[in-house]
Amino acid sequence: MLDGILLEKAGVPAVSIVTQPFTVTGQAMAASWGVPEYRFVAMPHPIANLSEDELNARADDLAGQVLEMLKQGQSPE
Repeated sequence: MLDGILLEKAGVPAVSIVTQPFTVTGQAMAASWGVPEYRFVAMPHPIANLSEDELNARADDLAGQVLEMLKQGQSPE
């Protein structure tokens, strides 16, 4: 999360991805860094036990959301 926020603040397009149990933490981090409106992508949890193919499939599922967010821009400042 923080990397994405800092990259966006520096003018580098970025999209943060968290697993669903960490959405509240992500929102709190964004607020604590002064960008409560910062948007990010949430994916199903857990991921640690997934095979490479399963993880790649999840990434493929998220690619459209990530691309759309990159097109729209975050504008966290």
